[in-house]
Amino acid sequence: MSNDQKTDLQKLIDKIKDIDTAMMTTADDDGSLRSRPMRNMQIKEDGVIWFFTGYESAKTHELQNDAHVNLSYARPDDQLYVSVSGRATISRDKAKIDELWNPAMKAWFPEGKDDPNIGLIKVTIDKAEYWDSPSSAMVHLYGVVKAAITGERADPGENKKINL
Repeated sequence: MSNDQKTDLQKLIDKIKDIDTAMMTTADDDGSLRSRPMRNMQIKEDGVIWFFTGYESAKTHELQNDAHVNLSYARPDDQLYVSVSGRATISRDKAKIDELWNPAMKAWFPEGKDDPNIGLIKVTIDKAEYWDSPSSAMVHLYGVVKAAITGERADPGENKKINL
């Protein structure tokens, strides 16, 4: 990975690390797309994101057939939107489950870390894009009004595509 890619990846991680939930999109057997909310458990500096999952869930089956995923993150109050594309693998790594375990996960895995249905999804980021606009409504309004008066395009904020 080049230094520019490392810098881009770190900026992406900084944008999503405090967003607790991502919408994970997978492809069903017939090619239709399905999305569901997933709680981020860990985002690593190397572009790996971890989630808990039911090992016998529909999404696990979908990922075994097609590992491509999209993760969508949003913080509307800050006008931040992020789309991450990557590849997912399913794991039952006991050490990683122990490392990531959070007591709140007991709501989904009643038997705790030893629940027979517990699994992990590891997503390795391939590409991403983000839109980060001024969060203040006044700043945003000022940009739109200025563009209308001057005839220049409004500055929507930062938009960046990242390829790893």
